[in-house]
Formats: sequence, structure tokens, C-alpha cells
Amino acid sequence: MKTIIHKAGSRGHANHGWLDSYHTFSFAGYHNPERVHFGALRVLNDDRVAAGMGFGTHPHDNMEIISIPTHGDLEHQDSMGNKQVIRQGDVQVMSAGTGIQHSEKNKNNDAEVQFFQIWVFPKQRNVQPRYDQQHFTEAAKHNNLLTVVSPLGTTDGGVQIHQDAWFSLGKLDKDFSTSYALHKPGNAVYAFVIEGDVTIGGQALNRRDGLGITEADRFTIKADTAAELLLMEVPV
Repeated sequence: MKTIIHKAGSRGHANHGWLDSYHTFSFAGYHNPERVHFGALRVLNDDRVAAGMGFGTHPHDNMEIISIPTHGDLEHQDSMGNKQVIRQGDVQVMSAGTGIQHSEKNKNNDAEVQFFQIWVFPKQRNVQPRYDQQHFTEAAKHNNLLTVVSPLGTTDGGVQIHQDAWFSLGKLDKDFSTSYALHKPGNAVYAFVIEGDVTIGGQALNRRDGLGITEADRFTIKADTAAELLLMEVPV
């Protein structure tokens, strides 16, 4: 097993007033040639949007865009006619494919919204754009690595994307131990600690740290405190 650690404090940061964003990989004004992507994982942004503010209508194409809110309510509207609010516990995917326009806005005027914006390269270009959104209970994630994103056409659960990628969310009690077995040979995993402290494959990680794991079929996870963890298995 090979690993690369990205400590929380090493991420790119941009504060635009209405938007406070941390970038694990190169994005917008932050460019690190050693951190452009991790295999098919292109963007992992940790975003906070001020009350009543948001991203105006803008285009995307040939990208799988996943949003995972952790606090507050995010209103999504797109050129396919979708108008939805995504909340804590929801996972949303937008397959941009041949091209789509969308906007994202903080639904509330009295509290910020916090969410992770994640981009994954698709395995096929110029597909028909599509939208999917699902809610996952806290109980389903308790001491469990719950699949919330899986490849289109599989029966593995969660929202589906045009890539051989699986995302899992877990809310782990202190001292809980488990292991993760990769779904596809040759894939790699990017682990991101949402909250708390964990040890993965012997590597101690803290809040908002990221760990890239390659050349492994399976690895161990131990929660050193109560913790919340996101695993992103992608082709490399």
C-alpha cells in the first residue's frame, strides 16, 4: 500500500466574502502542480456560502459533479428543469455530459450553508446530462461505510455516476474499527476526514485531512475519536 497525505492546513484557500472555500486540489486561483487531481477525482472543495448568497447560473460539461451538504440548505436549479433543495443527509449528483447550466444558492437568509463540492472525470464523454438526489439516514451511516455513490447501472446503492467510482460515508464511534475492500482492481481511494480523528492503514489523520491510498486491495480504519469519514474510490 502506498499513501500520500494532504493535511487540512495545506489546502488552497479563497475567501470571497460570500464564499469561503478550501481546495484539496488545484481549483480557480489555487494551482499546485503536485495536487491537480487524484486519478479520476478532480475537485474536492470544502465550501461555506453566506446567508442568501450563492453561485449564479454557469455552465459545465463532461464532468460528474457531486454535492454533499453538512449544514444548512442549498437550492439547486438547472437547465434540465430541476429545482431542488439539498440538505444535510442528502447526496446530489449532476452528470454534466454534453452540457448543462445550473445555479446553487443558500436557501436561507439567516444561516450559512456548508457543503462539499466534488468533481469526477467521467469514463465516457458527451453523455446525456442527468440529475439524481438521495437522502441517507444517520442510522444507516452509524459504524458503517455506507455506499452513497456508485457506477451507473450497478445495484450497489446511492446516486449513480458515469465512472467506476464508489463513495462511502461513515459516522464512527470512538474506538470502532473496520476495513474497506476496494470494489475494482486497480482503483485507488481518497479518504477525507469530515470530523474527528481516525487512523487509516497506520496513518493518523485529523479533521479535514485527506489521504490518498494506492496499490491496496483492502485497508483498516480505526476511529480515534467519534468521527465522520468520506471514502472516494476512483480509477487511477
